[in-house]
Amino acid sequence: MIGNEYFVTATINQNNKRIAKNSLLLYARMLLVMAVTLYTSRVVLRALGVEDYGIYNVVGGVVAMLGFLNGSLTAATSRFLTFELGKGDDGDLNRVFRCSVTVHYLLAVLILLFAETAGLWFVLEKLVIPAERLNAALWAYQCSVFTILVSIVSTPYNALIVAHERMEAFAYISVAEVLLKLGVAFAIIQPMGDKLIVYALLLAFIQFLVRLLYTVYCSRHFPGIRSRLLWDKELSGKIFSFAGWTMNGNLAVMGYTQGLNILLNLFFGPSVNAARGIAVQVQSAVSQFFNNFLMAVRPQIVKSYAQGDLEYMHKLIIGSSKYAFFLVLLLVVPLMVNTEYVLHLWLGQVPEHSVAFTRLMLLICMNYTLSQPTIIGIHATGQLKKFQLVEGTLLLTIVPMAYVFLKFVHILPEGVFVIYWIVEVITQFVRVWIVYPAIRLARRRYLTEILYPLLRVVIPLALLVWCLRECLKVESFSKLVGSSSICLLLTVAMILLLGLTKGERNFISQKVVLYFSRKIRRK
Repeated sequence: MIGNEYFVTATINQNNKRIAKNSLLLYARMLLVMAVTLYTSRVVLRALGVEDYGIYNVVGGVVAMLGFLNGSLTAATSRFLTFELGKGDDGDLNRVFRCSVTVHYLLAVLILLFAETAGLWFVLEKLVIPAERLNAALWAYQCSVFTILVSIVSTPYNALIVAHERMEAFAYISVAEVLLKLGVAFAIIQPMGDKLIVYALLLAFIQFLVRLLYTVYCSRHFPGIRSRLLWDKELSGKIFSFAGWTMNGNLAVMGYTQGLNILLNLFFGPSVNAARGIAVQVQSAVSQFFNNFLMAVRPQIVKSYAQGDLEYMHKLIIGSSKYAFFLVLLLVVPLMVNTEYVLHLWLGQVPEHSVAFTRLMLLICMNYTLSQPTIIGIHATGQLKKFQLVEGTLLLTIVPMAYVFLKFVHILPEGVFVIYWIVEVITQFVRVWIVYPAIRLARRRYLTEILYPLLRVVIPLALLVWCLRECLKVESFSKLVGSSSICLLLTVAMILLLGLTKGERNFISQKVVLYFSRKIRRK
């Protein structure tokens, strides 16, 4: 018995170390990727101009909407591969991978048919695009179609890497990708033909190179895995069944992302799409802080469920929800306070509505930190029917509600994101109500161990920042540094004093003391 307990404890410690190592690796990658990506956006906006930047954003959004099925299959592929690894059956793992590759190639063909019929008609007949830029928009559209097809057939390879927790592959390849995109941004500054066309062509080429890199990595590091196509009726049925129940949710995701983007185009034109694109860039950069953490945690949640270790699974879900929120809060507070100056510093030329859009998207981003661990938990079980029907249906209401308010109430563009945020908050409580019993986790623990500590931090912090708003206003880079430092210190203090338990504070203090004692001994 003692031997078994020692083995379990050692295994959990090993898993925790793996999560920590992968998280640190992904965060190091994220800082570089985020810095380069944000700078690239500045260069691209200046090179293309607000109108062309908005056109590329909305045309790419149409293609992304056509690819909503890929989100469902991505979740299915990731879940089945990770589950097989948790069981330790390499034979079934190879079968799942080959079947997944076949399914994704079939999906790519289906998306191509839709893109060249319904999608092309929508771009030509419905989007608000100046007549003189229509030809360039069509080039951008076709390049976006190629890009998403390449992304679809790459999905099983990416899922295989995540399932094996080889996060170094993502670190190296994603750094190479953003550096190539930075090179593209500098290239289109130079005098040339139509910059929008050249930009779209070069991005499509980069996506193809990245696809080759992931394929080569998998072939070299997982020699037991074969990428030959395989059609297994029973397994394909399970994958399609899982994907089918996630489809409603992924259709909703396409709705409140690209669907809202298209609504903004129809009611306000490409310039508002440019502002929305800027806000999404900021949100994506901030989201990396918790996405990288969750990417490291996800395999452990699924594997612990596959092994029947529900207690460890519960700790991971509760802990990842809480810590991901705090990680993002450290970024969101300084950004919320200094949004206007940061956007001017970053872009120089700031499209109208960008400041308000960015602040609203940051609020929405905060809710994602709570929803994602919950969603991972239900995906681990495979019991998706009720969850997807209810969650997806709630989120699907965002687009029609936004349309009604735009059409009949004539709300400002910002109102669209307010509707989005309100529906997201309501949906999160519904997620917890459905998911927690399915994974045998008491609902009250969400209130006592996640929501209550977060509100204890957020409410007094928001009041304190509001009272200091005049002192925190910035007009220069030095004041930005000072204002951000004050916001950061206040946030850290609130988290330590009000957000963490006594045991968590003791753990952190022990780690800090150990770190500095090692530094002193080395000197």
